[in-house]
Amino acid sequence: MTHATVREAVFNRRMLICIGTGFASGMPFYVLIQLVPAWLRSEGVDLATIGIFALLGLPYTWKFLWSPLMERYAFPILGRRRGWMLVMQLLLIICIGAMGMFNPQFNIWTIAVLCLGVAFFSASQDIVLDAFRREILPDRELGLGNSFYANAYRISGLVPGSLSLILSDHLAWNQVFWITAAFMLIAVFMTLAVDEPKHPAARPGTLRDAIVLPFVEFFNRNGVKQALLVLAFMFLYKLGDNMATALATPYYLDMGYSKTDIGIVAKNAGLWPAAIGGFFGGLLIVRIGINKCLWIFGVVQFLSIFGFMILSEVNGELVGTPGFNPSLWLLAVVIAFEYLGVGLGTAVLIAFIARTTSKLHTATQFALFSALTLLPRTLVNATTGFLVEFMGWTNFFLLCAALAVPGMLLLFAVAPWRGNGEAA
Repeated sequence: MTHATVREAVFNRRMLICIGTGFASGMPFYVLIQLVPAWLRSEGVDLATIGIFALLGLPYTWKFLWSPLMERYAFPILGRRRGWMLVMQLLLIICIGAMGMFNPQFNIWTIAVLCLGVAFFSASQDIVLDAFRREILPDRELGLGNSFYANAYRISGLVPGSLSLILSDHLAWNQVFWITAAFMLIAVFMTLAVDEPKHPAARPGTLRDAIVLPFVEFFNRNGVKQALLVLAFMFLYKLGDNMATALATPYYLDMGYSKTDIGIVAKNAGLWPAAIGGFFGGLLIVRIGINKCLWIFGVVQFLSIFGFMILSEVNGELVGTPGFNPSLWLLAVVIAFEYLGVGLGTAVLIAFIARTTSKLHTATQFALFSALTLLPRTLVNATTGFLVEFMGWTNFFLLCAALAVPGMLLLFAVAPWRGNGEAA
C-alpha cells in the first residue's frame, strides 16, 4: 500500500464518523461497568451484588433478537439508521442522568431498572451504529475505521471512569450523573450532522424476511462447520481479558488506591497507549491484514492479564497496613499495558466481524456477531465477584489467563496466519 493510499484512508470524513460512533457507543457502556460499580462500592454495596449487576448487560448479548425490527422499520425522520440513533441517544441521556437521584442503600432495585434501561437503549444504539459504520466503509478501510471506532470507544471510558470519579469527590452523585449524561449530547450532534448512508438493499418486505434471511445467507456462504467455528471464535477470543477487567474499578479500590488515584492515574495512563496503539494498530491491519493482526494483538491481549496479577501480588498483602502507600507508577504501567492489549484485541475483532458481515443484512448479522463477543462478558462476569471472594485476586487472574487460550487456538481454523480473504 502506497503512502498516498494510507493518507487517503486516514484523512477522510469516514474516519471522523467512526470516531464519533465509537464515543457514542462506549460512553453508556462504561457508565455501567466503571461508574456504577465505583458508585455502588463507595456507598457500601458488597462485591457479590456488584458482580450480579453484570447480568443487567444481557441486552448487549441478546440485541440480535430485536435487530430485525430495527432493520424492517424506520422512523419517518432522519432515515433508517439516523432516526433510531437519535431516539436511543435521547433516552440514554434521561436514564443516565436519573440514576444518581437514588440511594443505593434504599433504592437498589430502582437503580437496577435504570441500569437495565441504559443497557437496552445502548445495545439498540449499537445495532444501528454498527450497521451505519459497515455501510459507509469500503472493504479496504474496515480495519482502520473499526480501529478508530474501538479506540474512541475505549477512550470514551475516560468520562465515566475518570472525570466522573474525580467529580464524585467534590460534587453530589446526582450532579455527577447528570454531567456524565450531558456528554451524550456529542452523539446527538453527530447524528444530526452526518448523512444517511446508501443502503445496498431495500428494507426487508416482511418481518419474517428480516429475521430468517440473514441466518440463511451466513450459513450458505460459509458452510455449517466453518460457520460454527467462526461463531465459537467470536465467543471465546476476548473471554479471558473481558473477565479480567470486569471488576477493574473495585479491584483498584481493593488494592488501596483512592477514587482520585483511579481517576487521574489509572484512567489517564491508558489514554496514550490506547490512542497510539489504536492508530498504529489500524495501520498495521491495513498493511498486513486482519488474520495476522488477530494473532499478534491476541498475544498482547493475553499478556496484559498478567499485569493485574503482578499488581495484586505487590499490593494485596500490604493493603491496610500502617504507612502503606500503593505505587502509582506500578498502577500506571499495568493500566497502560492493559489498555494497549484490550484496545488492539477489540479493534481487530471488530474488523473481523465487519469482514464476516454481509452488507445485505448488516444490522442483524453484525448484531448477532457482536452479541456473541459480549455473551461471556455478561454471563461469566456475573460470577466474577463470587470467584474473587472465593479464590482471591491473584488466582482469579490466573483463571482469566487460562480462559484466554481456547480463543487463540481457534485462530488456526478461522484466521490462519497465511490465510486468504483479507479485507485490506
